[in-house]
Amino acid sequence: MRTEKTLIIIPTFNEIENISKIIMAIFDTGLSINILVVDDQSPDGTGQEVRKLMKTFPNRLFLESRSGKKGLGSAYIDGFKWALKSDYKYIFEMDADLSHQPKELKSMIKILDSNVDLVIGSRYIKGVNVVNWPLGRILLSYFASFYVQFITGMPIKDPTAGFVGYKRRVIETIDIDNIKFIGYAFQIELKYKAWIKNFIIKEHPIIFINRVYGKSKMSGNIIWEAFFGVLLLRLKKKNFS
Repeated sequence: MRTEKTLIIIPTFNEIENISKIIMAIFDTGLSINILVVDDQSPDGTGQEVRKLMKTFPNRLFLESRSGKKGLGSAYIDGFKWALKSDYKYIFEMDADLSHQPKELKSMIKILDSNVDLVIGSRYIKGVNVVNWPLGRILLSYFASFYVQFITGMPIKDPTAGFVGYKRRVIETIDIDNIKFIGYAFQIELKYKAWIKNFIIKEHPIIFINRVYGKSKMSGNIIWEAFFGVLLLRLKKKNFS
């Protein structure tokens, strides 16, 4: 398993309490992978902390510092473009808040080494594997997954998952300049467009752990974007194939 051509993209806004922990946890896996942090000028100093760590991990840790808070989807798109300028074979999305366990990376990369094009760290492939979420949040996420499957017909149990690995050709094929959404709907849109283009998708069971430090970026606008965004994706299905 060759991992030196793998990039982990981590978007951040005010993650000073988590960023060092997640970076060290990823590098502690022993995998020869690189990390790109895309930071939206966090006022808490997240970007500065990354710059300090870059001195310890030269040529393995990188920072894309953007002006202003532009959102999750925009951060990943900028990260994808950064990755495509290099020769990375696999490109991962991962949260900064330690909800995604770096120990799963080895298994997910191994899946991409097979005929799979897109691997999803799934909370719902084997029941509900979520730790320390309030019941309301679990129900919202779980039933949102059913809603997405019903509307789109996409056979993915965790379509809003944010722990995802792509083969390079998936990102190259999807028109990332034409991605419309920024939150939950962004994650759904990428998976949906990959599915429409017949890329092979596999879900890998993970345990999702709710953040301990910092504040969630979830908002009502993100939820409504996902609700109506799914309908829009279904209506425009023919345009994506």
